[in-house]
Amino acid sequence: MAMPTRVFVVHMLYPLAARLFLRAKKAGMMSEGYVWVATDGIGSFMDRLSPEDIEAMQGVVSLQPYVNVTTNEVKNFSARLRTRSRLENPGDEDVVDSTIMRLWAYDAAWAIAAAAEAALVPGPAFRTPQRRRSSTALTDLDSLGVSTTGATLLKAVLATTFDGISGKFKLVDGQLQLPAYEVLNIIGKGARTVGFWTPESGISQDLLDPDDGGNNALRQILWPGEPRSTPKGWVVSPNAPMLRVIVPVKRGFKQFVGVSRNSTTGETKITGYCIDLFDEVMKNLPYPVSYRYVPRDPSLESYDELVDLVRDQGADMIVGDVTITASRMTKADFTMPFTETGWSMVVAVQKDTSSTMWIFVYPLSASLWLASFAFFCFTGFVVWVIEHRINPEFRGTPWQQFGLIFYFAFSTLVFSHKEKLESNLSRLVVIIWVFVVLILTSSYTASLTSMLTVEKLLPRVTDVRELQRRGDYIGYQEGSFIKSSLLQMGFSEDRMREYNSEEEYADALSRGSANGGVEAVFDEMPYLKFFLSQYCDGYMMLGPIYKTDGFGFVFPRDSPMTGDVSREILTLDVAEKRSKIEKAWFGEPGTCRNQRKPAVGSSANLSLESFGGLFLVTGVASGITLFLNLATFAYRERDELRAAEATTGSGSGRSVSLRSRLRAWLHHYDRKDLRFPTFKTNDESVRNGNNDCADRTPRWTVEIPRNNDATSPFGVRISSEMNMASSPEETPSSELGNPFEQGGGGAATSVETR
Repeated sequence: MAMPTRVFVVHMLYPLAARLFLRAKKAGMMSEGYVWVATDGIGSFMDRLSPEDIEAMQGVVSLQPYVNVTTNEVKNFSARLRTRSRLENPGDEDVVDSTIMRLWAYDAAWAIAAAAEAALVPGPAFRTPQRRRSSTALTDLDSLGVSTTGATLLKAVLATTFDGISGKFKLVDGQLQLPAYEVLNIIGKGARTVGFWTPESGISQDLLDPDDGGNNALRQILWPGEPRSTPKGWVVSPNAPMLRVIVPVKRGFKQFVGVSRNSTTGETKITGYCIDLFDEVMKNLPYPVSYRYVPRDPSLESYDELVDLVRDQGADMIVGDVTITASRMTKADFTMPFTETGWSMVVAVQKDTSSTMWIFVYPLSASLWLASFAFFCFTGFVVWVIEHRINPEFRGTPWQQFGLIFYFAFSTLVFSHKEKLESNLSRLVVIIWVFVVLILTSSYTASLTSMLTVEKLLPRVTDVRELQRRGDYIGYQEGSFIKSSLLQMGFSEDRMREYNSEEEYADALSRGSANGGVEAVFDEMPYLKFFLSQYCDGYMMLGPIYKTDGFGFVFPRDSPMTGDVSREILTLDVAEKRSKIEKAWFGEPGTCRNQRKPAVGSSANLSLESFGGLFLVTGVASGITLFLNLATFAYRERDELRAAEATTGSGSGRSVSLRSRLRAWLHHYDRKDLRFPTFKTNDESVRNGNNDCADRTPRWTVEIPRNNDATSPFGVRISSEMNMASSPEETPSSELGNPFEQGGGGAATSVETR
């Protein structure tokens, strides 16, 4: 009872086992928490146990060979056995029934008889042994005869196989091979079957359905004391040896490991994230472990010296914030890390007081500015190409058209474009482009507003090299391996200062190197993140993260517990128990985390990657519409294009070059498409006198005096008037005459142009 183990396997004959269980029940070991498993030496003889013995075995799990007693052969044998028993023992009231042992004995007798017939053994024959000439006295065994047919009979029996009443009879190495075992649970006045075991399928609930195999496939078992759940199989025993677990005493960061002493009672209380995690792991191990915490002050002994205690067998393990390093792993074994890995530095931040007149450029990156300008130009060019032949507003001198391309595209930036579009293709291009411009301008406005209104914080130190160059003071946690790492990086020891708590970190960083503080504090990631969660404003993590393996529990070299504890740490991750412990000590992650606020011109500006999808959509849409427009033009104007090419190459007698062909195509594309409704309507209105533009066309009159009495220096008087005639026919051309012919009289000749 003093042992931590609560599982016992009983392998003995049933009379002795009955006495054992009676003593165990009297000692209180047949109660809840105990597990008893008995071999078939007990399960096969349940019919021979008394009710008192069975009462003492309540909850025991045992085995017995499986024999199908429902077959006709077994029923016939049982009936004949009872009949013969009554004939031979008429005064015996006990009914002799067939048991597994009687069935096996019957099959064994049948096997010997069958083997004797097969080996043609006539009968027992013995040969008297020869007398040995020796001074040694003879024994009774020397007088026994030796069977002359025994070897033949034995060989025949071992080779005999047949289907007996207890199942298939087959001997291997002289042992009867059983097809299956029944798993019994002794409960009540007897035993009930909870499963089967076969060499092929293992444990299963049903012998006819071996697919139910598995360690948990048994039916419900009532263990001693009838507990509601399966017993664990072990308990923490007060007599077991106690493991000495060293716990470092920390002056700060007590959320990881905290050691406090009650001055009144003298009781030492050990708490913290590492302690709760270790206790949870030990509780889930498949075997009991008794341990006690031994606090040690790392200010008197460094963490490396604590690891040396485990190596020198001065302690059994270390539980706390011990970092896994290569030098320490040569002295002891570590479990897998249970915290984040790496170490870095924390610095103080200051307000960014710099300003610039070019701040409006910073919201977009250089690549995004260039891409936006390129797509503005490309969109304007596509619209011009589509509208040039069909829209009068997109025609004019080359400089006018060149300016129109840029004006139309950039006017969409403020949605002030007034040109009327005639083609559905160009309308589609503009609709998609306006959507892109809307998103681009909205993002630009939001980013610029953030830059102008949000307070910007900059670190007082930018990198490690700046600290070394300026010779600033730096800090680290007392007893940490960080000091040796900083010395290897080239820092001077006289420029280092030790601190013990997050409060000291904040005070030293706020004062700065010039006022007795430090410019940066180096520590491991768990400490730095906890510090930033406590002090959200005024500090930030900076610089590269130097690789380490995080915190781990320390065990002696080749300790079998190292692997078990590591597996349990992984199990806690799967069950999310470790995250619950973290929340209990550190709060919800991310609730108060100081993040670096980017300064002007930093990564806060919008990049091309943010709008790559939009540019891709508008680029593909514009390219497709441009291709469709040119393809339509080439197909509709194919006859005119061939005529233009023929005209270009008619004088040379040679085939038209690609350059000449391209020039002819461009010249033809520059013409108006008179078949388009816009130009077609204008021409008809001019001919019918119904065009408002024609009605309002100025009429220019050039008067040339016949008698050289011109009022202008050149003898020509030019005047203009608006032609309000309803049609050109109102001014017959015959009345105009030739303005340069000298006629008689003093009348002037007028020349009217439109």
